Amino acid sequence: MAVKNPIIVALDLRTAEEAVRLAQQVSPYVGGFKIGIGLLYGPGPATIGALASLGKPVFADAKLHDIPSQVKAAARSLARHGARWITTHASGSSAMLEAAVEGAASVPSADAGILGVTVLTSLDEADLAKVGFGTTPGKLVSRLARLAAAAGCEGVVCSPLELGVVREVAPTLVPFTPGIRPPGVPTQDQARTATPGEALERGAGYLVVGRAITGAVDPVAAAREIHETLPGVRENS
Repeated sequence: MAVKNPIIVALDLRTAEEAVRLAQQVSPYVGGFKIGIGLLYGPGPATIGALASLGKPVFADAKLHDIPSQVKAAARSLARHGARWITTHASGSSAMLEAAVEGAASVPSADAGILGVTVLTSLDEADLAKVGFGTTPGKLVSRLARLAAAAGCEGVVCSPLELGVVREVAPTLVPFTPGIRPPGVPTQDQARTATPGEALERGAGYLVVGRAITGAVDPVAAAREIHETLPGVRENS
């Protein structure tokens, strides 16, 4: 039985034109597009609309983290531009997460959901200790996932290694999982990674795949190869 394509390609490119062109090329093999702060702060949030016009959901990885009123306004703006999902750092407090949810919900036509970012996949326990978190990534993800669920977030962003934690403490949240590396692809600056198959087995809802596709010699072939490794996933979904 075919299932929805869980691949979200992270279009961390220099220009909106490059992002849209690559999105068009890999569209048959992915389920949606992500743009990060490089494009949101460069070409700007209008890039969201350009990608949304291709007919697939757009993940605005804004990683909002500010006072509640500012986060609410930013979430509202990104939803108006057509973002289907908007990220907010879950460590910003329950009030901030709730404000983000309210801001996104104030644009009914967008159907935008908030994703709470838990612990970046580039961080390990030693990194957390340096910034004052005297705990493991797993325990911090557990705490932040609970906050995100209580605030009404649609999902969370977590590494593949914490998927079991999220499933246990906040089963209603949809896990979006970066740090996806097919076998043989370098991990680069990611500290906590897994293959696409491993992440799905652990309970990922969506796989956020960036440089394994965008940095490949042939991005279309790379996207197709990842797509073909996922059993039951249909094309053009």
